[in-house]
Amino acid sequence: MMVNLILGLLAIVVGTLMFWSLPRPSGRGEGAEYPFVSIIIPARNEAERISALLRSLQEQNFRSFEVLVIDDDSTDETVSVASAFDATVLRNESKEAGAGKSSACWHGVQHSKGKWLLFLDADTRFSTPDSLQDLLALYRRKGARGILSLQPFHRIEDMYENLSAIFNVIVVVGMNVFTVWGKRFRPAGSFGPCILSDREDYLSTGGHKGIQEAIMDDLALGQAYLDQDLPVHCIGGKDVISFRMYPEGFRSLVEGWCKSFALGSQATHPAVMLMTIIWISGSFISTGALVSSLIALDAVLIALTGVVYLLYALQTMIFARRCGNFNRILFLFHPFLFTFFAGIFVYSIFRVHVLRSVNWKGRKINVK
Repeated sequence: MMVNLILGLLAIVVGTLMFWSLPRPSGRGEGAEYPFVSIIIPARNEAERISALLRSLQEQNFRSFEVLVIDDDSTDETVSVASAFDATVLRNESKEAGAGKSSACWHGVQHSKGKWLLFLDADTRFSTPDSLQDLLALYRRKGARGILSLQPFHRIEDMYENLSAIFNVIVVVGMNVFTVWGKRFRPAGSFGPCILSDREDYLSTGGHKGIQEAIMDDLALGQAYLDQDLPVHCIGGKDVISFRMYPEGFRSLVEGWCKSFALGSQATHPAVMLMTIIWISGSFISTGALVSSLIALDAVLIALTGVVYLLYALQTMIFARRCGNFNRILFLFHPFLFTFFAGIFVYSIFRVHVLRSVNWKGRKINVK
């Protein structure tokens, strides 16, 4: 039992090294001048979500931008909703109906005018009227080269959405750049929901056209930039940009994470992956130690293992709430969250490596 106690403490230490910090935009961009920006929003059946983003764009204090919504074979009211907000709506002209996000983004670039390109997922929204300006100011401070990508802050509205807590942490950690060693590890790619790039840099890498076969387009695009020795900056989006993941229900949540994880984990650095595995194991180890001490009715061990269990719950809560407004109380039951994560991860591996396909938004996506 003492061994499990020590391993539980070790997992907490490893977790601290694994997810040392999550920087986010700071400082304002008032008074500075920025080039014209093309905001490109790929959309497939996003009628219920895209209005929040378009409304937040209308509220921005910075106004030198165009909004291009690329309709990817939607069967709902996406086009009419986008048109109501005076966005320019373009139909993805790929020969394959519903060709996918990368194809839609590339089509949007061909019709855009901006020197800077901002790709936004339809379910995102800016948090304040200064958010876009703050994003542009940060990109300029970083040299206005390569990619600046933000992981939006996850807004939780329904209880089942809290099941995404561990997934959110692992997505961020898996980018390799948030450990105590900072940028020592090469980024795994870029965050997909919010990507800002200079137009010339984008075209020099082949942009989304060069990665149209990739399922994880965000990781593939970031790697294309890195291969051209262009910088890729990944930061958190709290107080700047947010989204609500999988509001359609539990099934959508399962399909979404299943699509992402088995493939996305392949880009994570082995050292970061090892730390992640140790940290995940810590939840089960600390729980096992607490249960064993309760069975043994040893008051000292119950106190010690209880402290480790609560420390683990506290650390997991801190990590998750860097990524979204997850329910604090839920982390007292962190083994349940980690069990759900492990189950979906195993299922995603089965889908990718055995069935060779994943489901997403009514489409069956074949995995090569």
